[in-house]
Amino acid sequence: MTLLDLGADGRGFEALDEEECLALLTQKTIGRIALTMQAMPVVFPVNYCFIDGAIAFRTGEGMKLTAATEHTVVAFQVDDIDAVTHCGWSVLAVGIARALTTPADLAWAETLPLRPWAPGSKDHVVRLVPEFLSGRRITDETKASHSWP
Repeated sequence: MTLLDLGADGRGFEALDEEECLALLTQKTIGRIALTMQAMPVVFPVNYCFIDGAIAFRTGEGMKLTAATEHTVVAFQVDDIDAVTHCGWSVLAVGIARALTTPADLAWAETLPLRPWAPGSKDHVVRLVPEFLSGRRITDETKASHSWP
């Protein structure tokens, strides 16, 4: 971690290294996949797991599956924000979405702790291996310097 900036209000802004970004990806199960639809950006929430160095999620027919079958570059974002303290972190992963189709990949997908939340058929699994990772954290440095009774 590198402290990039400390504002007058005591808030710190940190850039996260790749190792920490990967660790944070394992901590959550809800993220957002961003892709383009007719040159316009669209973002969809997905429940996911991060395992074996990849982000995996289930989907049905539609734009997410189309992006994966066309091996489209997509962005995936996950975060954890505290609405009270205004502190938290965010990780962005960019890579090529791929629909799993081989028997070996489909067998691997069945072992994942992935069950669809949304209604409807979610028979396809998409895998995204991050080729670019970026992470940021906003901290409240004033809390670290005060001891409360």
